[in-house]
Amino acid sequence: MNLFIKLIIKPLRSLLKLLFNRIFYVALALVVQLAWLLIALFRLMEYSRWVTIGMQAIGFLVVLWIVNKKINPSYKLAWTMLILIFPVFGVSLYLLFGKSRIGAVMEQHYQNLIDETAEYLEGSELTRKRLNEDDRSMRIQSDYIWQYSRYPVHENTTAEYFQVGDDMFPVLVHELEQAKHFIFIEYFIINDGVMWQTILNILEKKAKEGVDVRLIYDGFGCLTTLPYKYDQEMRRRGIKCEVFNRFRPILNIIQNNRDHRKICVIDGWTGFTGGINLADEYINQRKRLMPPVKGEGVWNMTAMFLYMWGIVTRTDTSLDFGNYVPHRWHPNEFPGNGYVQPFCDSPLDDEIVGENVYLNIINRAKNYVYICTPYLIIDNEMMTALCLAAKSGVDVRIMTPGIPDKKMVFLLTQSYYKQLLEAGVKIYEYQPGFLHAKSFVCDDKVGVVGTINLDYRSLYLHFEDGVWMYKNDVILDIRDDFTETLEYCDPIDLAFCQKRNIVVRAIQNVLRVFAPLL
Repeated sequence: MNLFIKLIIKPLRSLLKLLFNRIFYVALALVVQLAWLLIALFRLMEYSRWVTIGMQAIGFLVVLWIVNKKINPSYKLAWTMLILIFPVFGVSLYLLFGKSRIGAVMEQHYQNLIDETAEYLEGSELTRKRLNEDDRSMRIQSDYIWQYSRYPVHENTTAEYFQVGDDMFPVLVHELEQAKHFIFIEYFIINDGVMWQTILNILEKKAKEGVDVRLIYDGFGCLTTLPYKYDQEMRRRGIKCEVFNRFRPILNIIQNNRDHRKICVIDGWTGFTGGINLADEYINQRKRLMPPVKGEGVWNMTAMFLYMWGIVTRTDTSLDFGNYVPHRWHPNEFPGNGYVQPFCDSPLDDEIVGENVYLNIINRAKNYVYICTPYLIIDNEMMTALCLAAKSGVDVRIMTPGIPDKKMVFLLTQSYYKQLLEAGVKIYEYQPGFLHAKSFVCDDKVGVVGTINLDYRSLYLHFEDGVWMYKNDVILDIRDDFTETLEYCDPIDLAFCQKRNIVVRAIQNVLRVFAPLL
């Protein structure tokens, strides 16, 4: 009987689960469309040699276009090789998915919102002056974030740090229950389980009390976790709800760009971010969390949400900004120490803010840099910075998951180990479960916690957010958690890389070439 269940029942259940999964039909529709397009092109090429010559010429022109674009060299290499090896297939894919930035209309609308609300994000010149007097190097890092992400640095902001979702969840529930004016929630993944139902009940109750409750979720991130047209159900419950880039089974370039941010803002003075999505699976996993951030710095997170709300609703939010400035209703100040600067990274411009913030920290490190990331898929700039820091005597440690959520990405992550280890970087794989944390901490002074992974999608294609901190007490909490977590990790050495069989290493080499496209 056990053998029958193993050989027949379990595979049948898996097949039925696949067939009744929305993502199966979406993937099937995309594959059929791409296959139809390629078959049509190949048939035309068989019909006329001029079509073949034309496709080759187009491929050559596309390669020239890519080589001269202002994009990451790894992207150029991956697309160039794909197009040169498979001209028809490569050109078709590039025309459909190669554009790394979202549509021009959205880009222009976003810029208009920025221009119209610039006065709300000027920040305090006195705060910047004090930061400059404290450490000019840190002021330069902060000014970069302000200039290119548009979010200023703040004082009078406190932050707490929890290691796991179980610790965070009761605090989030408590803060939501205290809301008096508004609740803004923006998440990549929301799963209809115990965690979300608890939050949803509070949101529905608060909406009935007159609290302005708004929700944004990503169309692809929630493709299999929420019912179809879930936003309409939210509106029926009194919750203003929008879907970012609703995923449709149609080949188009903008499906590449997703809203990977995790933001919850309550009344303008309390904010949550970090690696955790609103799903039961994220409880009991190790995430770097800072719930809650309280004080002046939360205004940056409020502004981030309002900008995104303006993008997804295609409305002008400039009037909203004045209504949500927190000093209108909260007289208290938060005596937080140090400096806190929530910021976001967007594919709507040419600036890779997330990666540059990380590079600034690595390049200015004097003693140590400790990094947590679920994915380690890095470009040459990041590889060079990490190796140079380690070779210069900085204690560079990277913690990655020992148990993968995506096997191919896991293999790709491990392909970068050898070069890093040879330079003196220390690598550790966390064994108890999947590690979804994204954090940098350096020299007991500066750190970043947020949603930004060390992979191409996160750094180049997605909307992301993070919190840059300097001399805030929470920095030491992040450091201590990293060192304590090392007890649950396996250190990786060069022998680990060298003993891998030749087939695995060959697969990793191929994956490395096309890593920017994955």
